[in-house]
Amino acid sequence: MMREPQQDRSRLTRQRLLEATIDCLADQGWAATTVGVVAKRAGVSRGAAQHHFPTREDLITAALEFMFDSRMEAARLEATGLPAGPGRTEAIVTRLVEYYTGTLFKAALQVWTAAASDPALRERVLPLEEKFGRVAHRTAVAMLGVEDGDLIAHRWVQLTLDLARGLGLADVLTDDSKRRAELIKQWAADLDSVLHRRRSGEQEPVALP
Repeated sequence: MMREPQQDRSRLTRQRLLEATIDCLADQGWAATTVGVVAKRAGVSRGAAQHHFPTREDLITAALEFMFDSRMEAARLEATGLPAGPGRTEAIVTRLVEYYTGTLFKAALQVWTAAASDPALRERVLPLEEKFGRVAHRTAVAMLGVEDGDLIAHRWVQLTLDLARGLGLADVLTDDSKRRAELIKQWAADLDSVLHRRRSGEQEPVALP
């Protein structure tokens, strides 16, 4: 009976460390995100942090995976509250873009940049990036109701994710929200038109933008 509270405390400590890591990466960058800084931000001792994550790389890669999984689970739950009919596609595109302009993307960007010149870190990050790409695509496909065998619709979904990533990059240095809103509206209208035509059974090729 005494082990459960201890396990709960350990789980909460781990979660605080992971969340603090993402915040630290997004706010202060790769160089400043050390185990000591993260532990202080999370309100735990350095020893406790190293008990859960022996190295800085262990901490950072675990934080990215944890926060991505949490974000995708939230996206799946949010999908049930999206509007049906007109406006649904725009709402979905907006949600996807919000993921790429949020704290997690800014934190991940710091790690991807560091990994570009660090072969050991890159070896750890590449499998995560591949997983993120697969899960993000699968989540977007489900939210948009795209059929598995519709390759053209799947390509449009991937283009939507690529657009979202690009808008996220544009937002890193300056507030790009006004232009971003206009692009989302136009892209969602084009995407909605394509998906409607695909669902109606139109089989001729649809030109990609």
